Amino acid sequence: MVATAATSSFFPMPSPSVDPTGKGKKIGSANFSAINPAPNSGSMQVKANAQAPPKINGSNVSLATTPAESFKIENDTQPAPRTFINQLPDWSMLLAAITTIFLAAEKQWMMLDWKPRRSDMLIDPFGIGEIVGDGLVFRQNFSIRSYEIGADRSASIETLMNHLQETALNHVKTAGLLGDGFGSTPEMSKKNLIWVVTRMQVVVDKYPTWGDVVQVDTWVSQSGKNGMRRDWVIRDCNTGEILTRASSVWVMMNKLTRRLSKIPEEVRGEIEPYFVNSDPVVDEDGRKLPKLDDNTADFVRSGLAPRWSDLDVNQHVNNVKYIGWILESAPVAILESHELKSMTLEYRRECCRDSVLQSLTAVSGADIGNLAMAGDVECQHLLRLQDGAEVVRGRTEWRPKYGENSFGSIPRIPESSG
Repeated sequence: MVATAATSSFFPMPSPSVDPTGKGKKIGSANFSAINPAPNSGSMQVKANAQAPPKINGSNVSLATTPAESFKIENDTQPAPRTFINQLPDWSMLLAAITTIFLAAEKQWMMLDWKPRRSDMLIDPFGIGEIVGDGLVFRQNFSIRSYEIGADRSASIETLMNHLQETALNHVKTAGLLGDGFGSTPEMSKKNLIWVVTRMQVVVDKYPTWGDVVQVDTWVSQSGKNGMRRDWVIRDCNTGEILTRASSVWVMMNKLTRRLSKIPEEVRGEIEPYFVNSDPVVDEDGRKLPKLDDNTADFVRSGLAPRWSDLDVNQHVNNVKYIGWILESAPVAILESHELKSMTLEYRRECCRDSVLQSLTAVSGADIGNLAMAGDVECQHLLRLQDGAEVVRGRTEWRPKYGENSFGSIPRIPESSG
């Protein structure tokens, strides 16, 4: 069709014309004699749009009574001349589709090329993070959301711990080492191995508030023969001030037998290239964590049980949830007047979805009856199953909430009168 249309544009075919003598050419016929004339004969005549005459009761009937009317009828039904232009397809739909695609691509490009209008705004709008420090440090930014702050208008310790866990997993994912487990490498997944934390130390110098943007850096190092240490530093994204430092030790556990495992050589070959030769960002607290019981604990909270949402993909309770349970038995007077300055946790066993726990707290070196007016306070903690099996031992240090790190006076919430 395209070739025919192109030929027609260079060799236009003559339009039908009327022969006033009625000879040589017929009305509605095309004359090809100019292209291929036949000697000693009339021009070749081809009838266009030939149509059988209508019949009524078997007899042919003419619809036109005069030659002029016959010409008018045939001329009205004659199609337009075939040219290159009117043989082209309708490009409007294709042009509209192409325009839509380009507009969508431009919008996506503008989002990727997004720049913050203020220096304290989130630099990474997608929260993906990036590898820095010669490919050994992972960095990710977080904006403190309104649902991540507590009654004192600052981020909760659980919020900060969730940021630590999120960056650890994203580090493994970005490095291309994420298997089908929760932070497991491909070789770990083949051997049914998962990471479990055994010790965690956190020091909070200052808590971010709603709308602040924090920058979290994390990296891993070797810890003994069969352990891995992971460190974090949280900074104010606008000022660069260090807000929180954390260090942890992890070991491997078989998720089928729930027993600890040595690091296989295949797994060691995957993770050792990412180890950083550095000291922990938090000096190790070598003090022994005492075991509490009903006689040594000042506060006890019973009946704690995990919900389905507290389980991770490895079917055990998320380690951040243990922190919330530990603080369930902390005295309200400390929670109202003090903020958590540091925390040391030793994870001794996991608990299942059907476990029921008790939280015990003992206050050291302070008058329990006047905690609101006390200076720095230290507490000992124990999280145990109802049968007495230990889950987590811990130590927390608290500082007055309205000291030099004050964020403003917060009115005390009145107690219910009913």
